[in-house]
Amino acid sequence: MRSLKIGMISFAHLHAVSYLQALMQRNDIELIGIADENKERVEPFIRQYGLPYYADYRELLASDADAVIISSENSRHAELTIEAAKQKKHVLCEKPLGISVEEMRRMIEACKENGVQLMTSFPNRYIPMVIEAKQAIERGEIGRVAAVKATNKGEMIGGWFNDRELSGGGSIIDHTVHVMDLLNWMLRSKAVEVYAEAGSLFHGVDIDDAGMVHVKFANGVIAALDASWSRTRAFPYKRDLTMEIVGTDGVISIDYFAQINEIYSEAGGYAEWSYWGDNKDELLIDDFITCLQEGRPVSITGEDGYHSTVIALAAYESIRLKKPVKL
Repeated sequence: MRSLKIGMISFAHLHAVSYLQALMQRNDIELIGIADENKERVEPFIRQYGLPYYADYRELLASDADAVIISSENSRHAELTIEAAKQKKHVLCEKPLGISVEEMRRMIEACKENGVQLMTSFPNRYIPMVIEAKQAIERGEIGRVAAVKATNKGEMIGGWFNDRELSGGGSIIDHTVHVMDLLNWMLRSKAVEVYAEAGSLFHGVDIDDAGMVHVKFANGVIAALDASWSRTRAFPYKRDLTMEIVGTDGVISIDYFAQINEIYSEAGGYAEWSYWGDNKDELLIDDFITCLQEGRPVSITGEDGYHSTVIALAAYESIRLKKPVKL
């Protein structure tokens, strides 16, 4: 496989750190540098790995990089992706793909026009138990899927995540896109109606930190999702991902973060969980690079990112109208 030159743009999103760690484990790529207007945010990594730094992302895009990984604030995804496409760079973009339907369409079109690939960062697709569940559904092992109950809860990170202009919303847009991508992928059916309710219940912030999202799919499946920032800082692990997939002949239960060791330390003062399961971010990076090296389509496309995000956007519209919204 040929070596690839990869650049990273922005470390605003926490996933950037794990993506960097995954990249540094490979000997078939060259990490050409990090672009971030906030040098303090990336200084530790520049020093640790001896990487070039770009204060202006356009300078990185002017390099001979084959691809870039964008982990910026949500509101900047469109600008950065479109500029990268114009410079003929393949793109791995953090979720949600964008914060409006129009800008996501422009991102997808820009990549198509310039002959580059756009991949959306949904690492949960690489969780082995999720893959097994999808295969079991396709084999008909639980009959026809009738309903799904899911949770994707986390802690409130704060910072730009609480600024609607930068994030596009709170816990609903932050967590809905992950689960809805899995359901779009597993059910192979289009979402046709969304009803949601949200509030600020846990942190006293002026943005949704609690949300319930109900989705009807064209094949008749009804899904209910708890998308919230309800985990406190004292909770042993900061997030969860659970799915209960109910079929006419059986049920599949998924709890990704059940792969933990329990740690009781006097130093910490409270219980902690140490996760030992598969590194989904590493699996995502490996797949992105392999697809580019082999010249095949990326596994999670810009269109996939679009279809999950429109559900989150419809949830906000439902909250505003206080009624279900048709898609």
